[in-house]
Amino acid sequence: MSPTAIAAAVTVLGLVNLSVATTNDSLITSQILSDPFPYYFPQESNNASSLFPMSLCHGFKLEEATIDEIQDQLDAGNLTSVDLLHCYYDRIYQVDSYTNAILQFNPDAFKIAEALDDERAQGTVRGPLHGIPFIVKDNIATKDRMETTAGSWALLGSVVPRDSYVVSKLREAGALLMGKAALSEWADMRSNNYSEGYSGRGGQCRSAYNLTVNPGGSSSGSAVAVAANMITFALGTETDGSVINPAERNALVGIKPTVGLTSRNGVIPESTHQDTVGTFGRTVRDATYALDAIYGIDARDNYTYAQSGKTPTGGYAQYLTTKSALKGAVFGLPWESFWIYADSAQLAQLKELIVLIESAGATVINGTELPNYKTIVSPDGWNWDYGTTRGYANESEYTYVKVDFYNNIKTYLSELENTNIRSLEDLVQYNIDNYGSEGGYPDIHPAFGSGQDGFLASLETKGVMNETYWQALSFCQKSTREDGIDAALKYSNSTLDGLLVPPDVGQSYEIAAQAGYPVITIPAGVNAESGMPFGLAIMNTAFSEATLIKYASAIEDLQISTGSKYQRTYPAWRGYLERNLPVINA
Repeated sequence: MSPTAIAAAVTVLGLVNLSVATTNDSLITSQILSDPFPYYFPQESNNASSLFPMSLCHGFKLEEATIDEIQDQLDAGNLTSVDLLHCYYDRIYQVDSYTNAILQFNPDAFKIAEALDDERAQGTVRGPLHGIPFIVKDNIATKDRMETTAGSWALLGSVVPRDSYVVSKLREAGALLMGKAALSEWADMRSNNYSEGYSGRGGQCRSAYNLTVNPGGSSSGSAVAVAANMITFALGTETDGSVINPAERNALVGIKPTVGLTSRNGVIPESTHQDTVGTFGRTVRDATYALDAIYGIDARDNYTYAQSGKTPTGGYAQYLTTKSALKGAVFGLPWESFWIYADSAQLAQLKELIVLIESAGATVINGTELPNYKTIVSPDGWNWDYGTTRGYANESEYTYVKVDFYNNIKTYLSELENTNIRSLEDLVQYNIDNYGSEGGYPDIHPAFGSGQDGFLASLETKGVMNETYWQALSFCQKSTREDGIDAALKYSNSTLDGLLVPPDVGQSYEIAAQAGYPVITIPAGVNAESGMPFGLAIMNTAFSEATLIKYASAIEDLQISTGSKYQRTYPAWRGYLERNLPVINA
């Protein structure tokens, strides 16, 4: 065909040169981005911290906005929940191809937003979370068009029997479920040498502070999304560190509740003795609002009956306070138990924050140790099989967690529809059959260096709760409860208001996990070398969330009101173009 004939054919088909023929076509020109910077593409010449500025939301600064500030805009009619969704979607589109924090979007989110806006217009506001978007970790069931898979391809297409209790409660509170968050596959149960934040379905989730290093996990996406202002608040789960660790590594407030305060009904399980659902927020108030919505007694989780008579009438938000509450407070500092393992640079910053807390009228007593710390605290970092390391499998957390998982996952899978995966044996075989994507063998997949050795260790137990199992459970609970945290809280015939611990030292939240006790972490500083944040945490006894929230909010107010540099900081976006796998444990 001659050039003339080709040109004629193109003209007939309407495929003319757009730059010539559509200059005055408003439909076409409206689709052309004339100014890609600064909100749509990161400009390489910028400093890393200014690579991804968040645009205003209908004139409102949504970036770092609190729930109360957003509610003020909604109440004034300046914003709607539909507007909020659009603005958060814009932010997600802007940054999530870098962080990979959102695993799935709720296809019904806009319909729900419209319904919530209609309720507000008619004078009904269900509470502080009405119309506020949130996400949940992908091991928390939602009875809608979204998947619940723990990040694994093995459960894709399976249908859950009902909403998880916590999601049902948030719906009742008027919160707006926007999607599911990425996570470490199977909440870190499947492997012992793995890339934190990686899952087969979601790929590698990366922290907006430094995209090359461990983002914290296993609730990685929940934390990363809140920290990068892709969402207002989020839910995660913890068996041993999976709320506190990603919260503190992303400059967030994380509340890990007492086991039994938040129902595990509808949550893909790991261990019935230690699993709990926690909250992420950029402020203590935001995380507390979320906790208020989800706690309660649930007949489908008998552990929740333990909270009867131990929770406050009217919820936990009433305990939010100011720095004045620190006057007369007395905290313990278990130095030899935990602080000795913090790196020197971090330790220097945390010490300055503690001096600030003392300046507000609090007393901090050093040396309030767990009496048996030399036995139960690993000197070599987080190790949930430390009992076995010492030669005593009957004193190891991992001994009973392995058994629990075998039994608990079978119970969970039995209620699913539309799947052939019914047991741990089925999961192991799926990973073998799909070893290229699921790393069913060691040294096949860069994210799963040890393959699925966690699953295999659990499989080997066959769920048998033998004498070693019961001895390990009894030892870990007693040694971390009455002989551990509770004993450390007793000082000079009085009870301390909490134990201050460095949560970047994983042994701290590990002991609380074995006890089933609550922990709250607040932002406290940044590691100069890695750019990753770290927190200051408060530990206390069972069902002491009111006390934790009181003093965490007081310290937060002190940080803000004094202009301390040891508070929440914005993401720095280090290594935003790098895609290493596995991520670096730094």
